[in-house]
Amino acid sequence: MDRVRGTIAREIERKYEAGDGTSPVRLPDLDGTGPVARVVDRGTDVLDAVYYDTADRCLLAAGITLRRRTGGDAGWHLKLPVAPGVRDEVRAPLADGIPRRLASLVRARTRGAPLVPLARVVSRRDVRHLLDARGTLLAEVSTDSVTAGRPAGEDPGATAAWTEVEVELAPGADPGLLDVLEPRLREAGLCPSGAGSKLARALACETAPEPPPPGPDAGDAARVVLAHLREQAEAVVALDPGARLGTEDAVHQMRVATRRLRSALRTYGGFLEPRATDPLGAELRWLAVELGADRDREVVVERLRHHLDDLPRPLVRGPVRARLRIWSNRSRAETRRRVTDALDSERHLALLDRLDALVTDPPLRPAAVEASGKALVKAVRRDHERLAARIAHALATDPGPVRDAALHDARKAAKRARYAAEAAVPALGKDAKRLAKRLKAVQTVLGDHQDSVLTRNALRLISAQAAVSGEATFTYGLLYGREEARAAEGERALAGVWERVPQW
Repeated sequence: MDRVRGTIAREIERKYEAGDGTSPVRLPDLDGTGPVARVVDRGTDVLDAVYYDTADRCLLAAGITLRRRTGGDAGWHLKLPVAPGVRDEVRAPLADGIPRRLASLVRARTRGAPLVPLARVVSRRDVRHLLDARGTLLAEVSTDSVTAGRPAGEDPGATAAWTEVEVELAPGADPGLLDVLEPRLREAGLCPSGAGSKLARALACETAPEPPPPGPDAGDAARVVLAHLREQAEAVVALDPGARLGTEDAVHQMRVATRRLRSALRTYGGFLEPRATDPLGAELRWLAVELGADRDREVVVERLRHHLDDLPRPLVRGPVRARLRIWSNRSRAETRRRVTDALDSERHLALLDRLDALVTDPPLRPAAVEASGKALVKAVRRDHERLAARIAHALATDPGPVRDAALHDARKAAKRARYAAEAAVPALGKDAKRLAKRLKAVQTVLGDHQDSVLTRNALRLISAQAAVSGEATFTYGLLYGREEARAAEGERALAGVWERVPQW
């Protein structure tokens, strides 16, 4: 029951087990529950899966599972968490070795450590389909009788056995169906499973890995900064598979996380030794640049499509949409290759290792141990003052390319100031939150202006390509003029938006 996007299947499901963990599982009659009009027995299958992970179970710790399964739905399956009860499954055909593509998707987690078989899980699965009045599949309900142990040929170790129920939505089904079904399942003595996956349940009987040692002592302000750095470093790693797969917004969010990290290292550099953080900042800038080309392409294509939709049909002359698709596809091939090459590089792995070292053993300066909220206020104020100077310079510059560059510099300063305020919210509270909100508005105006600059550059290129092919270029000129007008409107609005930013 998958929502398939290319080679990715989106699973939305809930797992249940008997309330006391030992009683037999009895599935209730679900006929007439909400939109369910009929329940069809689809028979029984036996699923035999071997789960792989590193010796320290880094995939399991991240909620990721990798398995090789025979029986029903045979093949290699990599499950990546999206949200509670929602996972993306990437599949590959059945083979003896771990498919290279799946291994690359967890490379940011494994860092070259070998993936080894950790557990064998065999499930006897009874399947029922829930249909509506028209016979449309709504969900699949599976009752799994599970036995788990070590993979064949290894020390048997501890074993476990249990029964669980999975309710998985069919493609296009309303997620609210899960809420409708749950009361009936609870009435039958079932409760939501506490295990995130069968592997987690299988390994629960074994000794858990030792937790990492606690970090160094730090003052309240430094702890806030370190928590922010840990959150963004984890985001870079967590978004790596989606950036490789081209999942919607993954490249953008990964780029944002790298920029937040770099901004924090610069804004709050007084807490950390620059000999350790300066080289890391340079590497974060490299990664943001490599990710940026693909993100910029996404922004331009989305913007042009939207503005084309707004044009009256008589003003769209020539194969404009086809020309945009050609440009987008060619650009995408290049920018996607650039992203993949960067993420596959040893340089990227070295960057991730440096981030790990930063958050597990931060190079704190002595002053960081006693740093208080005043130090955060001072750091945020510096970024605020830098932004004020850049906005004043941009607004005093004559319109044209030089002003465009000055506004782009102001945009980068607005991001840094906003990120600094957001990072300080846990310590500084509503004042920092209010500042961040106002700075976001400034960033939005400046960001729209920069998107207009990028779009006009793309229009010049696309128009030239169309002209070479003998196509009409009127529409490109019209779009270019409208982009110029939008940019000018944003420039006029900037001063008023900036005035609403509170003093700091």
